[in-house]
Amino acid sequence: MTSANWAGNYTYRASTVHRPTSVEDVQELVAAADHIKALGSRHSFNDVADSTGEQLSLEAMPTELDINRAANTVTVNAGARYGSFAEELHGAGFAVHNLASLPHISVAGAVATGTHGSGDRNGNLSAAVAGFELVTADGSLVTVRRGDADFEGTVVSLGALGVVTRVTLDIEPTFEVRQDVYENLAWSTLDEHFDEITSAAYSVSLFTNWSDRGINQVWLKSRTDAGPARGGEPTFLGATLATRQLHPLPDVAAESTTEQGGVPGPWWNRLSHFRLDFTPSNGEEIQTEYLVGRKDAVAAIAAIRALGPQIAPHLFISEIRTMKADHLWLSPAFGRDTVAIHFTWKREDAVQTLLPLIDAALAPFDARPHWGKVYEIDAHRFDELYPMLPEFRQLADRLDPSGKFRNDYLHRTIFTE
Repeated sequence: MTSANWAGNYTYRASTVHRPTSVEDVQELVAAADHIKALGSRHSFNDVADSTGEQLSLEAMPTELDINRAANTVTVNAGARYGSFAEELHGAGFAVHNLASLPHISVAGAVATGTHGSGDRNGNLSAAVAGFELVTADGSLVTVRRGDADFEGTVVSLGALGVVTRVTLDIEPTFEVRQDVYENLAWSTLDEHFDEITSAAYSVSLFTNWSDRGINQVWLKSRTDAGPARGGEPTFLGATLATRQLHPLPDVAAESTTEQGGVPGPWWNRLSHFRLDFTPSNGEEIQTEYLVGRKDAVAAIAAIRALGPQIAPHLFISEIRTMKADHLWLSPAFGRDTVAIHFTWKREDAVQTLLPLIDAALAPFDARPHWGKVYEIDAHRFDELYPMLPEFRQLADRLDPSGKFRNDYLHRTIFTE
């Protein structure tokens, strides 16, 4: 059986895709397999979830939403998509701290690759993990909780340690968010006021096509319970308040985007850029993302601006976001407050020639590529970028001594010897 990823730019080589309906089924399948990998919502743009043997999808597992009010946590099926339980969680009076731009992605897949939303004071999605259940190579079911030995090495794991079946996330009281969009922010203003801009709301996204005009759109997502929101004023540091609903891509209809115009709404319907009932750009794009330390953000952005004329013809849009440092070994935000520079490409062959140029431009800033996107990097640099990588290898050897969960991607990036 062959299947493709979400965008259609990669076809998996796995011979079989299993869809178990219970944790016990997962344990039996893993124990019997020679090589197997968990497959999430297929939103990775490379072979991180592929296998030379079998794949295992949790999409047929029973829906779970177990709220622990005393601990302020919720436990969900690892294959659940954020958008599939967010509204119910809100109805129970709770929220997760953040969402990615798409609510369609699975919890386990997002966590395993260090996927993120935005916000100076917000960790990425994996930072909310309080614990999880993991089926290891021999079929054993292991529970891992925050505070356990090696917890920080097991959260962002690229599927190298086993198959996660349930994830427990931190939650907080539900909240509302207003979303205001501004147009045309000058590069000079971004350079001079970067900290002010990214701290102007709970979550801030900057969209650009790298032209001399600057930032096309500034999306400010402000919590209504955090005092007066920044938004609704006619201008924001010279940018002009949009008077209509906008899509990040110029001249594209905005019916797929979450509501803007400063209208307050529940967190689950504002923190993501796109609505759950739409699948934007499905099959039309590929993505690259690099993450740099916040102290290098302005210089790194300038380095990409220098490539603007080469990048722009092959680009749909770029997005710049921020996140708080964490202590998860393979998280792109490990040890440093982080700025993400994201590229949504047209599906063109020319993109492949741009990847080494982007990597070279950002290498002086110790830029870390997003694990689930397309990129080109000297794999030996990962040891420099991730200081806990030797410890992670030891952990993987202990939990998966035969390499059952390893694939070509992991051999290229983590297990290079």
